[in-house]
Amino acid sequence: MTINNTVHARFDSVVKNTMDLATALSNGTFRIERQEKLSIDWAPFDYTPPTARLAVLGITPGRTQALNALSAFRRALLAGQDNESALRTAKLEGSFSGAMRGNLVGMLDSIDAQHVLGVSSCADLFRPEHELVHLTSALRYPVFVNSQNYNGTPNMLRTPVLRSMIETYLAAEVRLLPEALWLPLGPKPAAALHHLASIGVLSADRIIEGMPHPSGANIERIKFFLGQKARADLSAKTRPDLIELARDVLRGQVARLRSA
Repeated sequence: MTINNTVHARFDSVVKNTMDLATALSNGTFRIERQEKLSIDWAPFDYTPPTARLAVLGITPGRTQALNALSAFRRALLAGQDNESALRTAKLEGSFSGAMRGNLVGMLDSIDAQHVLGVSSCADLFRPEHELVHLTSALRYPVFVNSQNYNGTPNMLRTPVLRSMIETYLAAEVRLLPEALWLPLGPKPAAALHHLASIGVLSADRIIEGMPHPSGANIERIKFFLGQKARADLSAKTRPDLIELARDVLRGQVARLRSA
């Protein structure tokens, strides 16, 4: 497992002894770096299960996700767990749940990813005792712009401190999971993975992209991707040609990986 001791060790005792984690996160108690309008704060997202076969990549943890992980980490430490176990517990706290997980599983199964990943259904990936899925971010630790959740602006690859996070933390996770499939949720996480592929850290054929985000806000796109909604019934905001193209490309990529 990947645990960045030099970073998280600075904050273990702080987390354990802080009652109001929300205020501590807001006032810079967990600050790693600040550059003009950008700030980067630590949260316990250092655990990478070495058994993972699928890595799901967002942009960066938001404030709510960071606070949930900090709270889980604190409870685990107070319950007597060692640091590694507490970091694992905190990471599991942020796993997909409810409809979002179901949407992701349905789309992955629809492109036959389960056969490449060695499971009967991608639902099996989310069984915590198996640790077959790694939920992570292009920027491992929470990034804020003017105290608001980072949404991809400024460009992470053109901003040295953010590009360094990708080439340091994300690259370390990729190296630990060379056989995993990497699923970026959106174009910005995809760009981070392709950057690592361009510098020889990741094999580009392990990146599977183009799937609609599993959020309930994308339910129409998801249903069309799954063949559960007809083209004629789609609203004007949905672009079916792009979704069909992405689905066909994904199925072809998975088929090639399966045959290999």
